[in-house]
Amino acid sequence: MKYRIETDTLGEVKVPAKALYGAQTQRAIQNFPVSGLRLPRRFVHAQGIIKLAAARTNGRLGKLDKKLASAIEQAAQEVVEGRHDNQFCVDVYQAGAGTSQNMNANEVIANRANEILGGQKGDTSLCNPNDHVNMAQSTNDTMPTAIHISALEALKYDLRPVLNSLSKTLARKVKAFMPIVKSGRTHLQDAVPMRLGQEFSGYASALEREKLRIEHTAQTLLELPLGGNAVGTGINAHPRYRPEVVREIARITRMKFRPMDNTFEGIQNVVGALELSAALRGLAVTVSRIANDIRLLSSGPRTGLAELKLPAVQPGSSIMPGKVNPVMAEMMNMVCFQVIGNDATITYAAQAGQLELNVMMPLIAYNTLMSIEILSNGLRTFNDLCLSGIKADRKECERRVEQSLAMATALNPIIGYHKAAEVSEKAYIQGKTVKEVVIQEGLLSEGDADKLLDPERLV
Repeated sequence: MKYRIETDTLGEVKVPAKALYGAQTQRAIQNFPVSGLRLPRRFVHAQGIIKLAAARTNGRLGKLDKKLASAIEQAAQEVVEGRHDNQFCVDVYQAGAGTSQNMNANEVIANRANEILGGQKGDTSLCNPNDHVNMAQSTNDTMPTAIHISALEALKYDLRPVLNSLSKTLARKVKAFMPIVKSGRTHLQDAVPMRLGQEFSGYASALEREKLRIEHTAQTLLELPLGGNAVGTGINAHPRYRPEVVREIARITRMKFRPMDNTFEGIQNVVGALELSAALRGLAVTVSRIANDIRLLSSGPRTGLAELKLPAVQPGSSIMPGKVNPVMAEMMNMVCFQVIGNDATITYAAQAGQLELNVMMPLIAYNTLMSIEILSNGLRTFNDLCLSGIKADRKECERRVEQSLAMATALNPIIGYHKAAEVSEKAYIQGKTVKEVVIQEGLLSEGDADKLLDPERLV
Protein backbone atom coordinates (compact mmCIF):
# COMPACT_ATOMS: atom_id res chain seq x y z
CA MET A 1 0.00 0.00 0.00
CA LYS A 2 1.22 3.48 -0.83
CA TYR A 3 1.27 6.08 1.93
CA ARG A 4 1.48 9.82 2.33
CA ILE A 5 2.92 11.57 5.36
CA GLU A 6 0.67 13.87 7.35
CA THR A 7 1.36 15.70 10.57
CA ASP A 8 -0.69 16.55 13.61
CA THR A 9 0.27 18.10 16.94
CA LEU A 10 2.03 14.86 17.97
CA GLY A 11 4.15 14.55 14.85
CA GLU A 12 4.21 12.65 11.55
CA VAL A 13 1.72 9.89 10.67
CA LYS A 14 1.68 7.50 7.71
CA VAL A 15 -1.77 7.62 6.08
CA PRO A 16 -2.89 5.44 3.14
CA ALA A 17 -2.38 7.52 0.02
CA LYS A 18 -5.93 7.08 -1.25
CA ALA A 19 -7.61 7.72 2.10
CA LEU A 20 -9.73 10.81 2.54
CA TYR A 21 -9.20 10.71 6.29
CA GLY A 22 -6.03 12.09 7.84
CA ALA A 23 -3.56 11.84 10.68
CA GLN A 24 -5.92 11.88 13.66
CA THR A 25 -8.22 9.26 12.13
CA GLN A 26 -5.22 7.08 11.35
CA ARG A 27 -4.04 7.32 14.93
CA ALA A 28 -7.51 6.28 16.11
CA ILE A 29 -7.49 3.28 13.77
CA GLN A 30 -4.18 2.19 15.29
CA ASN A 31 -5.12 3.04 18.88
CA PHE A 32 -8.56 1.41 19.01
CA PRO A 33 -8.56 -1.99 17.25
CA VAL A 34 -11.28 -3.13 19.66
CA SER A 35 -14.45 -4.46 18.05
CA GLY A 36 -14.60 -3.77 14.34
CA LEU A 37 -17.90 -2.00 15.05
CA ARG A 38 -18.49 1.41 13.51
CA LEU A 39 -21.05 4.11 14.17
CA PRO A 40 -23.81 3.49 11.61
CA ARG A 41 -24.78 5.26 8.41
CA ARG A 42 -27.40 7.41 10.08
CA PHE A 43 -24.83 8.86 12.47
CA VAL A 44 -22.36 9.64 9.68
CA HIS A 45 -25.26 11.15 7.73
CA ALA A 46 -25.98 13.40 10.73
CA GLN A 47 -22.33 14.41 10.97
CA GLY A 48 -22.44 15.45 7.32
CA ILE A 49 -25.55 17.57 8.00
CA ILE A 50 -23.83 19.34 10.89
CA LYS A 51 -20.71 20.14 8.85
CA LEU A 52 -22.84 21.28 5.90
CA ALA A 53 -24.93 23.56 8.09
CA ALA A 54 -21.85 24.96 9.83
CA ALA A 55 -20.11 25.77 6.55
CA ARG A 56 -23.18 27.54 5.18
CA THR A 57 -23.67 29.49 8.39
CA ASN A 58 -20.02 30.50 8.76
CA GLY A 59 -19.98 31.49 5.09
CA ARG A 60 -23.04 33.71 5.45
CA LEU A 61 -21.59 35.30 8.60
CA GLY A 62 -18.36 36.14 6.77
CA LYS A 63 -16.20 33.82 8.84
CA LEU A 64 -15.35 31.58 5.86
CA ASP A 65 -14.25 32.60 2.37
CA LYS A 66 -17.16 31.96 -0.03
CA LYS A 67 -15.14 29.69 -2.32
CA LEU A 68 -13.86 27.67 0.63
CA ALA A 69 -17.30 27.49 2.23
CA SER A 70 -18.73 26.24 -1.06
CA ALA A 71 -16.10 23.48 -1.31
CA ILE A 72 -16.77 22.37 2.26
CA GLU A 73 -20.52 22.37 1.57
CA GLN A 74 -20.04 20.18 -1.49
CA ALA A 75 -17.81 17.75 0.40
CA ALA A 76 -20.21 17.63 3.36
CA GLN A 77 -23.14 17.00 1.02
CA GLU A 78 -21.27 13.99 -0.36
CA VAL A 79 -20.95 12.68 3.19
CA VAL A 80 -24.68 13.24 3.72
CA GLU A 81 -25.36 11.20 0.58
CA GLY A 82 -23.16 8.34 1.80
CA ARG A 83 -20.53 8.62 -0.91
CA HIS A 84 -17.65 8.33 1.56
CA ASP A 85 -18.99 5.91 4.17
CA ASN A 86 -15.99 3.62 3.78
CA GLN A 87 -13.79 6.46 4.99
CA PHE A 88 -15.46 6.50 8.42
CA CYS A 89 -13.51 3.74 10.08
CA VAL A 90 -13.04 4.57 13.77
CA ASP A 91 -14.10 1.87 16.23
CA VAL A 92 -17.13 2.54 18.43
CA TYR A 93 -14.89 2.08 21.48
CA GLN A 94 -12.70 5.11 20.85
CA ALA A 95 -11.43 8.36 22.31
CA GLY A 96 -13.71 9.82 24.94
CA ALA A 97 -16.65 11.95 23.80
CA GLY A 98 -15.95 10.97 20.18
CA THR A 99 -13.05 13.28 19.32
CA SER A 100 -11.75 10.71 16.84
CA GLN A 101 -15.20 10.41 15.23
CA ASN A 102 -15.52 14.18 14.89
CA MET A 103 -12.03 14.48 13.44
CA ASN A 104 -12.76 11.61 11.07
CA ALA A 105 -15.59 13.73 9.61
CA ASN A 106 -13.48 16.90 9.63
CA GLU A 107 -10.58 15.22 7.82
CA VAL A 108 -12.70 13.46 5.20
CA ILE A 109 -14.53 16.69 4.37
CA ALA A 110 -11.36 18.81 4.42
CA ASN A 111 -9.46 16.48 2.11
CA ARG A 112 -12.40 16.21 -0.28
CA ALA A 113 -12.72 20.02 -0.22
CA ASN A 114 -9.02 20.25 -1.03
CA GLU A 115 -9.61 18.09 -4.11
CA ILE A 116 -12.56 20.26 -5.15
CA LEU A 117 -10.34 23.34 -4.81
CA GLY A 118 -7.66 21.73 -6.97
CA GLY A 119 -5.35 20.73 -4.13
CA GLN A 120 -4.09 17.40 -2.81
CA LYS A 121 -5.14 15.20 0.08
CA GLY A 122 -3.26 16.09 3.23
CA ASP A 123 -2.58 19.68 2.14
CA THR A 124 -4.17 21.70 4.93
CA SER A 125 -3.14 25.04 3.44
CA LEU A 126 -6.32 25.22 1.34
CA CYS A 127 -8.80 23.63 3.74
CA ASN A 128 -7.91 22.77 7.31
CA PRO A 129 -10.00 20.15 9.16
CA ASN A 130 -9.78 22.03 12.46
CA ASP A 131 -9.75 25.67 11.45
CA HIS A 132 -12.26 25.49 8.60
CA VAL A 133 -14.45 22.36 8.67
CA ASN A 134 -14.66 22.39 12.49
CA MET A 135 -15.06 26.18 12.71
CA ALA A 136 -17.19 27.30 15.71
CA GLN A 137 -17.62 23.66 16.69
CA SER A 138 -16.30 21.10 19.13
CA THR A 139 -16.60 17.36 19.49
CA ASN A 140 -18.48 18.17 22.66
CA ASP A 141 -21.42 19.88 20.96
CA THR A 142 -21.39 18.12 17.56
CA MET A 143 -21.54 14.58 18.96
CA PRO A 144 -24.72 15.05 21.06
CA THR A 145 -26.21 16.99 18.16
CA ALA A 146 -25.46 14.11 15.80
CA ILE A 147 -27.08 11.71 18.29
CA HIS A 148 -30.25 13.81 18.28
CA ILE A 149 -30.42 14.19 14.50
CA SER A 150 -29.66 10.54 13.71
CA ALA A 151 -32.03 9.19 16.34
CA LEU A 152 -34.91 11.42 15.20
CA GLU A 153 -34.38 10.47 11.55
CA ALA A 154 -34.27 6.78 12.50
CA LEU A 155 -37.52 7.20 14.41
CA LYS A 156 -39.18 9.09 11.57
CA TYR A 157 -38.12 6.92 8.66
CA ASP A 158 -37.65 3.49 10.25
CA LEU A 159 -39.48 2.86 13.51
CA ARG A 160 -42.59 5.05 13.21
CA PRO A 161 -43.83 3.51 9.90
CA VAL A 162 -43.33 0.00 11.30
CA LEU A 163 -45.23 0.80 14.51
CA ASN A 164 -48.09 2.25 12.47
CA SER A 165 -48.25 -0.91 10.35
CA LEU A 166 -48.20 -3.04 13.47
CA SER A 167 -51.07 -1.01 14.96
CA LYS A 168 -53.15 -1.57 11.83
CA THR A 169 -52.48 -5.31 11.93
CA LEU A 170 -53.52 -5.57 15.57
CA ALA A 171 -56.65 -3.52 14.89
CA ARG A 172 -57.62 -5.96 12.14
CA LYS A 173 -57.04 -8.92 14.44
CA VAL A 174 -59.12 -7.33 17.20
CA LYS A 175 -62.04 -7.02 14.80
CA ALA A 176 -61.61 -10.49 13.29
CA PHE A 177 -61.25 -12.24 16.65
CA MET A 178 -63.99 -10.39 18.56
CA PRO A 179 -66.71 -13.04 17.86
CA ILE A 180 -64.53 -15.81 19.33
CA VAL A 181 -65.04 -16.62 23.01
CA LYS A 182 -62.20 -18.33 24.87
CA SER A 183 -61.04 -19.06 28.36
CA GLY A 184 -59.08 -16.33 30.06
CA ARG A 185 -56.04 -17.31 32.10
CA THR A 186 -54.42 -15.78 35.15
CA HIS A 187 -51.36 -17.33 36.84
CA LEU A 188 -51.43 -19.67 33.79
CA GLN A 189 -54.58 -21.22 35.29
CA ASP A 190 -58.21 -21.17 34.17
CA ALA A 191 -59.89 -17.79 34.49
CA VAL A 192 -63.26 -16.36 33.45
CA PRO A 193 -64.20 -16.30 29.76
CA MET A 194 -63.27 -13.48 27.44
CA ARG A 195 -63.20 -12.76 23.75
CA LEU A 196 -60.04 -13.43 21.79
CA GLY A 197 -60.55 -9.96 20.29
CA GLN A 198 -60.56 -8.49 23.79
CA GLU A 199 -57.25 -10.16 24.51
CA PHE A 200 -55.78 -8.70 21.32
CA SER A 201 -57.27 -5.31 22.13
CA GLY A 202 -55.04 -5.27 25.20
CA TYR A 203 -52.03 -5.77 22.95
CA ALA A 204 -53.20 -3.02 20.59
CA SER A 205 -53.81 -0.54 23.41
CA ALA A 206 -50.44 -1.26 25.02
CA LEU A 207 -48.69 -0.63 21.71
CA GLU A 208 -50.48 2.71 21.28
CA ARG A 209 -49.30 3.81 24.72
CA GLU A 210 -45.70 2.90 23.88
CA LYS A 211 -45.96 4.88 20.63
CA LEU A 212 -47.14 7.92 22.58
CA ARG A 213 -44.23 7.64 25.02
CA ILE A 214 -41.73 7.48 22.17
CA GLU A 215 -43.31 10.48 20.44
CA HIS A 216 -43.19 12.42 23.72
CA THR A 217 -39.50 11.71 24.29
CA ALA A 218 -38.72 12.53 20.67
CA GLN A 219 -39.67 16.13 21.39
CA THR A 220 -36.65 16.41 23.70
CA LEU A 221 -34.36 15.47 20.81
CA LEU A 222 -35.48 18.53 18.84
CA GLU A 223 -33.36 20.68 21.17
CA LEU A 224 -29.77 20.86 19.93
CA PRO A 225 -26.72 21.91 21.98
CA LEU A 226 -24.82 22.87 18.82
CA GLY A 227 -23.13 26.24 19.21
CA GLY A 228 -22.16 25.56 22.80
CA ASN A 229 -18.76 24.48 21.52
CA ALA A 230 -16.35 22.99 24.10
CA VAL A 231 -18.19 23.53 27.40
CA GLY A 232 -21.29 25.50 26.47
CA THR A 233 -19.94 29.06 26.30
CA GLY A 234 -19.81 29.17 22.50
CA ILE A 235 -16.16 30.25 22.46
CA ASN A 236 -14.77 31.30 19.02
CA ALA A 237 -18.24 31.33 17.42
CA HIS A 238 -19.95 34.34 15.82
CA PRO A 239 -22.67 35.74 18.14
CA ARG A 240 -25.35 34.79 15.60
CA TYR A 241 -23.85 31.38 14.80
CA ARG A 242 -25.79 29.29 17.30
CA PRO A 243 -29.37 30.16 16.31
CA GLU A 244 -28.51 30.31 12.60
CA VAL A 245 -26.72 26.95 12.40
CA VAL A 246 -29.62 25.22 14.16
CA ARG A 247 -32.04 26.95 11.80
CA GLU A 248 -29.98 25.66 8.87
CA ILE A 249 -30.12 22.10 10.22
CA ALA A 250 -33.89 22.45 10.51
CA ARG A 251 -34.05 23.49 6.86
CA ILE A 252 -31.87 20.60 5.70
CA THR A 253 -33.69 17.92 7.68
CA ARG A 254 -37.18 19.45 7.48
CA MET A 255 -37.54 18.93 11.20
CA LYS A 256 -38.35 21.53 13.84
CA PHE A 257 -34.97 21.65 15.55
CA ARG A 258 -34.34 24.52 17.94
CA PRO A 259 -31.38 25.68 20.05
CA MET A 260 -31.24 24.11 23.49
CA ASP A 261 -32.08 26.61 26.23
CA ASN A 262 -29.00 25.66 28.24
CA THR A 263 -26.05 24.41 26.22
CA PHE A 264 -24.13 23.57 29.39
CA GLU A 265 -26.75 20.98 30.26
CA GLY A 266 -26.71 19.64 26.69
CA ILE A 267 -22.98 18.98 26.83
CA GLN A 268 -22.82 17.76 30.43
CA ASN A 269 -25.70 15.33 29.94
CA VAL A 270 -27.19 13.21 27.18
CA VAL A 271 -30.70 13.32 28.56
CA GLY A 272 -32.48 13.14 25.21
CA ALA A 273 -30.85 9.83 24.34
CA LEU A 274 -31.40 8.54 27.87
CA GLU A 275 -35.13 9.32 27.76
CA LEU A 276 -35.48 7.85 24.28
CA SER A 277 -33.69 4.68 25.33
CA ALA A 278 -36.06 4.32 28.28
CA ALA A 279 -39.02 4.64 25.91
CA LEU A 280 -37.50 2.07 23.55
CA ARG A 281 -36.99 -0.24 26.52
CA GLY A 282 -40.68 0.18 27.38
CA LEU A 283 -41.61 -0.75 23.82
CA ALA A 284 -39.32 -3.77 24.00
CA VAL A 285 -40.91 -4.95 27.24
CA THR A 286 -44.42 -4.61 25.80
CA VAL A 287 -43.58 -6.29 22.49
CA SER A 288 -41.73 -9.09 24.25
CA ARG A 289 -44.80 -9.61 26.42
CA ILE A 290 -46.97 -9.91 23.29
CA ALA A 291 -44.50 -12.29 21.65
CA ASN A 292 -44.55 -14.49 24.76
CA ASP A 293 -48.34 -14.69 24.60
CA ILE A 294 -48.24 -15.54 20.90
CA ARG A 295 -45.88 -18.41 21.67
CA LEU A 296 -48.08 -19.71 24.49
CA LEU A 297 -51.38 -19.38 22.63
CA SER A 298 -49.97 -21.12 19.56
CA SER A 299 -48.25 -23.90 21.53
CA GLY A 300 -49.01 -27.44 20.43
CA PRO A 301 -50.43 -28.22 17.98
CA ARG A 302 -51.60 -31.31 19.92
CA THR A 303 -50.18 -30.89 23.42
CA GLY A 304 -50.33 -27.13 23.98
CA LEU A 305 -52.97 -24.40 24.09
CA ALA A 306 -53.33 -24.38 20.30
CA GLU A 307 -55.79 -21.47 20.20
CA LEU A 308 -53.76 -19.63 17.56
CA LYS A 309 -52.29 -20.92 14.32
CA LEU A 310 -49.14 -19.18 13.13
CA PRO A 311 -47.90 -19.02 9.55
CA ALA A 312 -45.30 -21.74 8.92
CA VAL A 313 -42.16 -19.99 7.70
CA GLN A 314 -39.50 -22.67 8.13
CA PRO A 315 -38.94 -26.20 9.46
CA GLY A 316 -38.59 -26.16 13.22
CA SER A 317 -36.25 -29.03 13.96
CA SER A 318 -33.18 -30.72 12.57
CA ILE A 319 -34.34 -34.07 14.00
CA MET A 320 -38.14 -33.97 14.50
CA PRO A 321 -39.92 -34.11 11.11
CA GLY A 322 -42.89 -31.83 10.57
CA LYS A 323 -42.15 -29.63 13.58
CA VAL A 324 -42.91 -25.94 13.11
CA ASN A 325 -41.79 -23.45 15.75
CA PRO A 326 -42.92 -19.88 16.58
CA VAL A 327 -39.62 -18.58 15.24
CA MET A 328 -40.77 -15.02 14.56
CA ALA A 329 -41.94 -14.57 18.15
CA GLU A 330 -38.66 -16.07 19.36
CA MET A 331 -36.69 -13.68 17.16
CA MET A 332 -38.74 -10.79 18.51
CA ASN A 333 -37.92 -11.81 22.07
CA MET A 334 -34.20 -11.80 21.28
CA VAL A 335 -34.43 -8.34 19.74
CA CYS A 336 -36.30 -7.02 22.78
CA PHE A 337 -33.79 -8.52 25.21
CA GLN A 338 -30.96 -6.80 23.30
CA VAL A 339 -32.77 -3.45 23.44
CA ILE A 340 -33.26 -3.83 27.20
CA GLY A 341 -29.53 -4.57 27.53
CA ASN A 342 -28.68 -1.57 25.36
CA ASP A 343 -30.75 0.61 27.67
CA ALA A 344 -28.73 -0.60 30.66
CA THR A 345 -25.53 0.32 28.79
CA ILE A 346 -26.89 3.76 27.89
CA THR A 347 -27.96 4.34 31.49
CA TYR A 348 -24.50 3.58 32.84
CA ALA A 349 -22.87 5.67 30.09
CA ALA A 350 -25.18 8.63 30.76
CA GLN A 351 -24.41 8.71 34.47
CA ALA A 352 -20.67 8.45 33.74
CA GLY A 353 -20.48 12.08 32.63
CA GLN A 354 -18.21 14.27 34.76
CA LEU A 355 -18.11 18.02 35.22
CA GLU A 356 -18.57 19.75 31.83
CA LEU A 357 -18.76 16.69 29.57
CA ASN A 358 -20.10 13.19 29.05
CA VAL A 359 -17.25 11.27 27.41
CA MET A 360 -19.31 8.14 26.64
CA MET A 361 -21.18 9.60 23.67
CA PRO A 362 -19.92 7.16 20.99
CA LEU A 363 -21.24 4.26 23.05
CA ILE A 364 -24.54 6.04 23.68
CA ALA A 365 -24.90 6.83 19.97
CA TYR A 366 -24.16 3.27 18.87
CA ASN A 367 -26.55 1.59 21.30
CA THR A 368 -29.36 4.09 20.73
CA LEU A 369 -29.25 3.68 16.97
CA MET A 370 -28.82 -0.07 17.25
CA SER A 371 -31.96 -0.32 19.38
CA ILE A 372 -34.01 1.64 16.85
CA GLU A 373 -32.63 -0.37 13.95
CA ILE A 374 -33.22 -3.84 15.36
CA LEU A 375 -36.65 -2.90 16.72
CA SER A 376 -37.62 -1.51 13.31
CA ASN A 377 -36.37 -4.52 11.38
CA GLY A 378 -37.55 -7.06 13.94
CA LEU A 379 -41.05 -5.60 14.23
CA ARG A 380 -41.39 -5.35 10.45
CA THR A 381 -40.55 -9.03 10.07
CA PHE A 382 -42.68 -10.07 13.06
CA ASN A 383 -45.63 -8.16 11.62
CA ASP A 384 -45.26 -9.36 8.03
CA LEU A 385 -44.41 -13.00 8.67
CA CYS A 386 -46.28 -13.70 11.88
CA LEU A 387 -48.96 -11.32 13.17
CA SER A 388 -50.53 -10.58 9.79
CA GLY A 389 -51.09 -14.27 9.10
CA ILE A 390 -52.26 -15.41 12.55
CA LYS A 391 -55.50 -17.40 12.54
CA ALA A 392 -57.65 -18.55 15.44
CA ASP A 393 -58.87 -22.10 16.10
CA ARG A 394 -62.41 -21.21 17.07
CA LYS A 395 -63.45 -24.78 17.93
CA GLU A 396 -60.50 -25.20 20.28
CA CYS A 397 -61.23 -21.87 21.97
CA GLU A 398 -64.89 -22.78 22.53
CA ARG A 399 -64.06 -26.28 23.75
CA ARG A 400 -61.73 -24.93 26.37
CA VAL A 401 -64.31 -22.41 27.60
CA GLU A 402 -66.76 -25.24 28.29
CA GLN A 403 -64.07 -27.16 30.18
CA SER A 404 -62.88 -24.18 32.23
CA LEU A 405 -63.41 -24.55 35.97
CA ALA A 406 -63.46 -20.78 36.30
CA MET A 407 -66.97 -20.85 34.80
CA ALA A 408 -68.03 -21.43 38.42
CA THR A 409 -67.32 -17.72 39.05
CA ALA A 410 -70.68 -16.93 37.41
CA LEU A 411 -72.41 -18.92 40.16
CA ASN A 412 -71.19 -16.65 42.98
CA PRO A 413 -74.24 -14.33 43.00
CA ILE A 414 -76.62 -17.33 42.98
CA ILE A 415 -75.13 -19.95 45.32
CA GLY A 416 -72.24 -18.07 46.95
CA TYR A 417 -68.49 -18.28 46.61
CA HIS A 418 -67.92 -21.33 48.85
CA LYS A 419 -70.65 -23.44 47.24
CA ALA A 420 -69.37 -22.44 43.80
CA ALA A 421 -65.88 -23.57 44.88
CA GLU A 422 -67.31 -26.98 45.82
CA VAL A 423 -68.93 -27.24 42.37
CA SER A 424 -65.61 -26.38 40.73
CA GLU A 425 -63.74 -28.98 42.79
CA LYS A 426 -66.31 -31.71 41.99
CA ALA A 427 -66.15 -30.86 38.31
CA TYR A 428 -62.37 -31.25 38.40
CA ILE A 429 -62.43 -34.55 40.33
CA GLN A 430 -65.23 -36.05 38.24
CA GLY A 431 -63.87 -34.83 34.92
CA LYS A 432 -67.07 -32.95 34.16
CA THR A 433 -67.98 -29.38 33.25
CA VAL A 434 -69.21 -26.89 35.82
CA LYS A 435 -72.56 -26.84 34.05
CA GLU A 436 -72.92 -30.62 34.29
CA VAL A 437 -72.17 -30.63 38.03
CA VAL A 438 -74.47 -27.74 38.92
CA ILE A 439 -77.35 -29.53 37.17
CA GLN A 440 -76.34 -32.87 38.68
CA GLU A 441 -76.37 -31.39 42.19
CA GLY A 442 -79.77 -29.84 41.62
CA LEU A 443 -78.48 -26.35 42.24
CA LEU A 444 -79.86 -25.03 38.95
CA SER A 445 -82.27 -26.29 36.34
CA GLU A 446 -80.85 -27.12 32.95
CA GLY A 447 -82.50 -24.04 31.47
CA ASP A 448 -81.17 -21.75 34.16
CA ALA A 449 -77.71 -23.30 33.92
CA ASP A 450 -77.65 -22.83 30.16
CA LYS A 451 -78.59 -19.20 30.56
CA LEU A 452 -76.34 -18.39 33.53
CA LEU A 453 -73.28 -20.18 32.16
CA ASP A 454 -73.60 -19.02 28.56
CA PRO A 455 -70.05 -17.88 27.63
CA GLU A 456 -71.43 -15.15 25.35
CA ARG A 457 -73.24 -13.61 28.31
CA LEU A 458 -70.20 -13.84 30.56
CA VAL A 459 -67.91 -11.84 28.26
